[in-house]
This record gives sequence, C-alpha cells and structure tokens, in this order.
Amino acid sequence: MFSKLRRQPDAGLIGALLLSYAVMVLAGALGWVIPFAVAGLAAAAGELTLLRRPGGEALLAKAGIGQLHRHLARDLSVVLLIVTTVRPGPTGLVLVLLLPAALLALGLGTGVLTRLGGRGATVAFVRNIDLGRSSGAPRPPAWAVAVEGDRLPLLNLLLVPAAVVAVLVDEVTPVVLTAAATLVAGALVAAVLALAWLRGRGRATSALPVAQNWLVREQPDLALYFAGPVKDVYQANMWLAPVEATGRRAVVLMRQEEAFRALADTRLPVICVPAGTDFMNLELGSLRAALYVANVGANIHLLREPGVKHVFVGHGDSDKQASVNPYSKVYDEVWVAGPAGRERYALSGVGVLDRDIVEIGRPQLAGVQTFGSAAAGRPFTVLYAPTWEGWLEEEVYHTSVVLMGERIVAGLLATPGVRVIYKPHPLTGSRSAKARSTNERIVRLIRAAGGQTDATSLAGDAHLVVTGRTPGLFDCFNQTDLLVSDISSVVSDFMQSQRPYVVANPAGLPEDEFRRRYPTARAAYLLGADCGELAKIVAVARAGDDPMTEARRELKTYLLGPDEPNPMDRFRAEVDRLCG
Repeated sequence: MFSKLRRQPDAGLIGALLLSYAVMVLAGALGWVIPFAVAGLAAAAGELTLLRRPGGEALLAKAGIGQLHRHLARDLSVVLLIVTTVRPGPTGLVLVLLLPAALLALGLGTGVLTRLGGRGATVAFVRNIDLGRSSGAPRPPAWAVAVEGDRLPLLNLLLVPAAVVAVLVDEVTPVVLTAAATLVAGALVAAVLALAWLRGRGRATSALPVAQNWLVREQPDLALYFAGPVKDVYQANMWLAPVEATGRRAVVLMRQEEAFRALADTRLPVICVPAGTDFMNLELGSLRAALYVANVGANIHLLREPGVKHVFVGHGDSDKQASVNPYSKVYDEVWVAGPAGRERYALSGVGVLDRDIVEIGRPQLAGVQTFGSAAAGRPFTVLYAPTWEGWLEEEVYHTSVVLMGERIVAGLLATPGVRVIYKPHPLTGSRSAKARSTNERIVRLIRAAGGQTDATSLAGDAHLVVTGRTPGLFDCFNQTDLLVSDISSVVSDFMQSQRPYVVANPAGLPEDEFRRRYPTARAAYLLGADCGELAKIVAVARAGDDPMTEARRELKTYLLGPDEPNPMDRFRAEVDRLCG
C-alpha cells in the first residue's frame, strides 16, 4: 500500500497530515497547547487541500486515515488536552466526552437514513425527459445532504480552537458550549433528513421507471454513450452538438452521477444509470447505433447489446498512443477524422481491420474560422494549449508544461504587442505534482502581467487563463493567430484554421525524426526545450510571410479529410447508414 502511495503526487501532503494528527494526540496527552494549536491548523489546512482535489477522500482512505479515523483522532486530542491542562470536574468531563460522541452518533444515524431512503428504488437520473407525477419521494435540501453521514462530525473541527481558548482561560466552558452548538446543528441536519425520509416512505425515489417508459415510448435509434468520470466529461460534451444535428431519435446514456451533473447544456434526452445491473435491464431494443467517446471498462454494459452497431468515435485524433488503443477491436466500426487515422491503425497492428474504419472528418470544427494572422481589431494572439502529463510516470515528455511551460509563457509575455491565452488540458496536474505546481506558476505569471486568470469571455485585449467549460477550445481557436501546443488532438483540430502552429519538442529529438514519428507536426514550427526559436517563430508568423502555408494545406486533408462533403454531412450520412 505504502509503495503505491509514495508514487502519488500528494504523498508528501498525506505524510504531513498523518504527522499533524499524531502531534495533536501527543500534544494533547502532554498538555502542550502551542504544538497542539499548530498541528491542528496544519491538519485542517492539509485535509481541506486534499478534499478539494478529485479523488482526495479516496486517497486518504487508501492511506488508512478515512473520515472516521480523522474524527476520532481529532476528538481524542481535544479531550486529552482538556483533561491534562484544564482538569475539569466530573460534570465538565462527562460533557466533554459525550457531546462529541453524540455528534458522531448523529452522523452515523444520518448515514443510515440516507441509505434507507435510497434502498427503495434503483438510482437513476434524467434530463430533458418529463418526470410528470413520477418524481418520487421528496429530496432533502442539498446543504443537508452535503454534511450527512460521516461528514457531519466535521463540525467538530471547531473544537480545536475552542480547546485552545479553554486552556488560555483555564475553563472547560468554551469546549462545552462549542460542542453543544455543533450538536444542535447536527440535530437540525438529522431532523431535516428524517423528515424527508418519513415523507417519502413507500414512494419511488428513482427516475428509472420514467426512463424505462420513455425508452419504450420514444424508441430512440441512436445513443451517445459515456461511462467516464466527471473529469473526462469534456469527451462527451464535444459530441453533443453533432449528435443533436443528426436529427435522429437520439439519447445520451451515462453512468456516473457527477458526470451527469457536469454535462454541458443540450436538448438531447439524457439518462444516467450508475449500477451495471440496472443499466443492463434497460429496454434498449430500439437502438441501432451506439457511439462511444472513450475506452472504459463499463462500456461492456452496452456492448453486450447484440442488435446495436457499436462505433468508437473517440474524443479527438492525435499521434498519441491512446489513439490506437487495442481495446478498439471490440467495436463494429472505428470512425476517424481523415486518412491519418486510418494509416495510424494500419501501422500500429493492434487488430483493427481497415474495412471497419470510416473517415468522417471532424464535425465539431464547423465553427472554426479560417483567416490569416493579425486579424483586424485585436492584437496578435498566441494560444498556449498544452496537453496533460499522461497516465504513466515515464512519460516525462508527454507535456511541455513541466519542462518548457514557464519559458514559453514568459517569452510570449515579454514580446510587445502579443496577447497570450493559456488553456491547459482539463487533467493537467491530476497525476503529476510537478505539472500542477508548474501550471500554478504559469497562472501567476499571467496574473502578474495584468491578465485575467479566471476568464469567462475572450473579449478585450488582456492576457487570459481559460480553464472552464466556456469559452471552449474552438472559441479560443477563433481568436488565435499562432498556436503553441504538444502532440495532441489540439494540433489536429487547429489544422482546420489553416493558421501557423508550433509543436513543442521537449525531448530534443532531431527534426526529421520528430516529424516522421509525429505526422501532425509535418507542417509545424518545432520548439526545443530551451525555447530559443520562439521569438523568431512569433516574428515570422506576425509578418505574414509564412513558409509553412502550403504544407498546412496538404496536412489538413491528411488529418481531417476533404472539405467536401462537409464533415457534418458525412457524419450524418454514416449515422443514417447504420440506423436505417
């Protein structure tokens, strides 16, 4: 277990958190109020930092310090400090012991209530489907759900500063009053949850019957399937508009509630059924084609449907190894953008047959404009859109962020008349602590240059950091005169604009070898790890005398296919072929 934890980017933070709790208990037992206060502050800061990150609670549980363990350690340290320093009388001691324990018991009770409320029916969620009178049992308020169960004793965090105050005034009263207040708050939460449970007893709490009825009534013939986590929901978002534009009776099928909540706005009906058994019991007999945007294990729950043509559409073509995953053999067809995708599978030898590959272009790129550099009415704009660090530790050259990111952004910011838009990959820093810290330093650089670090619009001339769902990547393309990126689908998609682009070469491969290994870089300016060529590349692109123009035109057809018929028409035609 510990060897796995050492490979986690947050291993140091977890170790510091463990040490903080150990110091709290020891300081409480010895009556050391200052070490207790410092360790309590460190523990609270470390815990909140980890819990704000995706998978933080799971990581703490893997380290053996789940919610219950942390609550017990914190409450024990408070009791020890009060007993060794304040030395309360019998009544005070009983209250100090029982009040925190009562809140913990309430937390366990609310967790039981929540489980009882969810056991009466299968969990499912729908969007753009009329629930009618089948909306089921009343749902408790979101604020009550947020703190129910083993999260409720988090209120006892307030006991730590209360214990410090109690020692300073040599009175147990601050701890008793704080514990009583948290217990009252916990009782309020429990009462709200209990009322919701009592009102909903015997009534369905799931949208699954509604979803079943809708499937039988509407008979959808096309499904967009996404079983990935919330952090990957952008992969499904990019296909919503093209699927909607087909005009078919389509449905979006999802498997995780958090991803369902984060899905972009769409007029398509959306059904989310997390449990595999429940999903496999859906009535999907009307489906004729299913589009898969990612290779995940839960795809098997739809792949088992024999009357459906299963198609992998992915979430962007690139020269990454992920674009030729052997998993793709399970699908009836694999749809790629252009000849490059077909050739990529042929060279990889992963078992995908050429006859099963269909070139459809990239229908998402219809809104990407084609124009020259230095468009009227705005400064020369450079978009830095690197990829993330990848799944494997040995992929040190997967992203330019760690080795080159700061130099790239600093160099661009130092160039007069250049506007910088920084749009990191949504997963940047999710595996590598170095990537996360470098990304944070890049954001600080842009902030120090007067830029906006939480941009929600591309209007104006300020430098921007774009991390939200909007503005989207393709919106950024339309403001960009020069792209700087890594080997990723960003490069392939940007080819639609026919504008100059730079590909980072952090490994320092010879130019000929780099272009041979990564065909998307054939028409790119290459940037070495020292970024020495950056100023010259920017100057050439700004001058408009671009020697790579013809190479980009040829590469666009290779990567994205011909302009006619347009990709949306090709996508619609292939969907119609499968659905009849």
